[in-house]
Formats: sequence, structure tokens, C-alpha cells
Amino acid sequence: MRQLWRVLRLLWSARPGGMWRGAILSVVVLVMGAALLGLSGWFITATGMAGLAGVGIAFDVFRPSAGVRMLALGRAAARYAERLLTHDATLSALAVLRLDLLKRLSARPLAELRQLRGGVALTRITADVDALDGVALRLALPIAAALLTHGFAFLMLWWLVTLPVALTVTAGYLGGAGVILYRVGRRGFGPSSRAEAAGQEMRRAAIGLFRGQRDLILQGRMPAARAALTGAETEARAAHDLLDRLDARAGLALATLVALVTTAVMLLALHAVQSGAAQPAAAAIGVFAALALAETVMPLRRGLAELGRMRDAAERVLSQPETVVAAPKALQAPDTAAGLRVQGLTLTRPDRVKPLVEGLSFVVAIGETVAIRGESGSGKSTLLDVLARVTPSDGAVHLLGQRLEDYPEDQLRRLLTLVPQRSALMGGTIRQNLALARADVSDDAAWQVLRAVALDGVIAERGGLEAMLGEGGAGLSGGEARRLVLARALLRRPAVLLLDEATEGLDDVTARKVLSGIRETLPEVALLLAAHRHAELEFADRIIQL
Repeated sequence: MRQLWRVLRLLWSARPGGMWRGAILSVVVLVMGAALLGLSGWFITATGMAGLAGVGIAFDVFRPSAGVRMLALGRAAARYAERLLTHDATLSALAVLRLDLLKRLSARPLAELRQLRGGVALTRITADVDALDGVALRLALPIAAALLTHGFAFLMLWWLVTLPVALTVTAGYLGGAGVILYRVGRRGFGPSSRAEAAGQEMRRAAIGLFRGQRDLILQGRMPAARAALTGAETEARAAHDLLDRLDARAGLALATLVALVTTAVMLLALHAVQSGAAQPAAAAIGVFAALALAETVMPLRRGLAELGRMRDAAERVLSQPETVVAAPKALQAPDTAAGLRVQGLTLTRPDRVKPLVEGLSFVVAIGETVAIRGESGSGKSTLLDVLARVTPSDGAVHLLGQRLEDYPEDQLRRLLTLVPQRSALMGGTIRQNLALARADVSDDAAWQVLRAVALDGVIAERGGLEAMLGEGGAGLSGGEARRLVLARALLRRPAVLLLDEATEGLDDVTARKVLSGIRETLPEVALLLAAHRHAELEFADRIIQL
């Protein structure tokens, strides 16, 4: 449960003003609801009593009816404002939570991060973050509002009716509803966790079926895949049905509690009227207020039933292990003429016993272009990961005359840039995607790098730097997206640039234009290419065979 408290503190601290205003309005809504029904009960009873007494013509109906209308309209307005404020604050807080999650994930090894790029993993993370909005909207705010409302109702019923009525309402709701909701929370832990796990399994099976349907058909495994998806859907439905039954039983128990509390209040009110401790109209306030206060406990059951889902999501989101980074060693001034030097490097993979490469040594001088050639699986991408210090290895790598591991992370990323085979674009404008490399990018600098990768004409036709892209760069072809990633890398103006199959998806003419544009834009960069195309090999000054 500590993780849920951490989530709540994080959500609340992101927009404390909005959360507090939403909490206050939640109390206003509940108080107005109880006051509306209480005043209506008083008005009906008082009017009837005045008629029986024969003084109905003199009874003032205008002020009570105006009060009823004011409370009804005020409650509707407060409810709208409360929903607007709390949802806006929660969405802003979830954005902060996503940033916190990304900071934690960025400390993890690259191999793990690459696994998170799959559709299943991203769906898992998105579902976890979205599940946490219930911590504020369905738990913290409603519970706090209910407690404050009952405290206010106790004082008002004590003043307007009698102390026994006030005690019965407060003890009945807080005690009885507390027991019911506590049992709902405990019994809902398992079912809500299983329902979420089953739902994720169903999504995983669906994604696998849709993405791999061609291979499944060719291998004759489509019936088995459909059966697996059907089984996952059946399990998810059964888990949700169990949760729905728990919610329905909790609703029945709370409704019974409301009936019992109202009956007890009615008997106490009758006794108060008979003993002269309260007037009939005032006694009616207690009965109707008891009915109205059901609104404080009824909405809580679903939030508590999903407590297990929220807890699991909080543990996954917040329990990312922090990576301890050793303090960097003191560096001398970089040798801008040294470029990149590799000595005695050995490349291995966790799934292989035999090393991919042993004793590899080479130099990429400033202003030189070197291509690395090898068959698929020979270690080209692994080598670039090692040189970018995202994968550990045996051997010595020097960047601008300094040991690679001695560089602080921020300085290393200013001097060296890697463009892997799979690079991501985000939903947003062209300018926003370029700004990931340099936040203060100017129009001139942006168009310069777009011209360098032969993309300026395409971007101009689509509306310029403010043209919008969909998620993952949707709206550009594969080759255009690849060139935009290259343009973003050029904006960093590194001393060493590592490109993994930079011209994949481009025709030979465009590939040569892009490579020439990169060299013209960064004439002094030490350029290392993992290459397999003739245009890339032809462009290089030297070729290293793996």
C-alpha cells in the first residue's frame, strides 16, 4: 500500500491547487445534495402541517422553494466544476507521472529498453499509468469528501434535529459502510488483479494474432492462435464477471445499510416528535438527510473493488530499480584530432557462447568515413552499441583521446551520436521532433539539416516545420521517417557519428544524396557506418569486414 500513497503524493503534488479545489467542490456537491433533500423533506412536511392546522394560506412557500431551486442548480454547477477541475488536475498529474516513469526507465540498460518498445510492453505501461487515475478520482477524493460531509452533517443534524439522530446517521454510515467497503477492498484484491492480468493477456494474444497473421496462416497455426485468443478472452471475461458480482453484492449491502439507517432515524425522529424534543418538519430533515447521504458511500465500492489493480500498477510503475552511476573521472581537454580508436575489442551476446568478434582494432579519424561490412548477425549493430556505451564489452575504446567509460553521460552524448536501425519519432510537429536533439533549434538550422538529408521538399509540401505527424511519425513513409531521424542527429553536430544502416528504405540516388549531405553538413565528423548497401560502401573511405 505504500506505493499507492506514493502515487497519491505524486499526483497531488503535480497540481495541488486543482486537487484542493476539486476536493472542496466534492464536499460542496455532497453537502448540497443532503441539504437539498433535507430542505425538501422539511418543506413538504411543514406545508402539510400548515394545511392541517388551517394556516396554509399564511405559510411562506416562496423562500423554501427558492432555496430548493438554488440548491438544485448550485449542486449541478458544483458537480460540473468538480468534475472539470479534478479530471483536469488528474490528467496533468498523470503527465507528471509518465515523466517520472520515463526518468526511471531511462536508467535501465538499453537491452531492456528495447524490449519495452514492443506493442505488448507499451500497452502494459500505458494501462498501468491509466489505472492510477483511480487513486485520486475513485479513492482519495471521494473518501475525503465523504468524511468531511459526514462531519458537517453530524453538526447540522445535532443542531436542527437531535443528537441521537446525528449519532445514528454518522455511526451507521461510517461504521457500517466502513465495514462493507473494507471487505470489498480485501475481497477485490485478487479478482481485480486477475482481471487486469487476463485483460493484458488478451491484448497480447490479439496483437500477436494481428501482426503475425500472415506467418500463422502459412504455418497452419491460425486455428491454434484463434483458440488461444478465445481462451484469453474467456478468462478475462470470467475475471471481470467475478468483479462485477462483488460490486453488485457490495451495492446490495450498502443499499440495505441505507434502508436500516433511514429506518432507525425515522423511529428516532418519531420518538423525538412524540416527546416534544423536535418539531415534525425538523424531524423530517433527519430522515431525508439520511437518504441523501447514501451518495457519500455508494460510489466508493467500485474504486475499492479495483484496489488490487491499482496496487499492482503502482508497484510496476514506481518500483523501477534505480541505477547507481559511478562518479566520472576527471577528464583532460578532448583531443579533437584523435577521433575514435578501438583496441582489442571482443563482442559477445548473452544468447551465444562463442564471441561474435575477438581482438577487433581500428581507428576512425576526424573527417574520415569508415564502413563496417558483415553478414546479418555478424555483430555490426552490437559493435555500434558498444561504441555508444550502451552495451558493455571487453576491450579499450577511446573517444577524442579519452577512455569512453570516463566520460560523463551528458558530455558523451554531446560528442557522440548513434542512430540505430530502429529510431522513434513522436506524435507532434516536425519542429518538435527536431527539437528533441536541440531545444533551441532555429528555422534556418532546421531547414539546413532537412536539405542535407533531401527531405526539405517533402516537408515543405506537407506544411513546413509546423506540419503534424501522428504517433510514431505516422504521415511519413519509412524512408522519409528515416531521413527525419538523420536530420535530428545532424542537429547535435557531434564529433563522432555512428549510423546503423543509415539509408535503409532509400533508393540509390537518394541514398547518395543523403550521405553527401551528411558529410557536407559535418565535414569534420568521424563517421562510422554499419553498411550493407553498395551506395554506403562506395561512399566510405575504408571498409572493415566483420
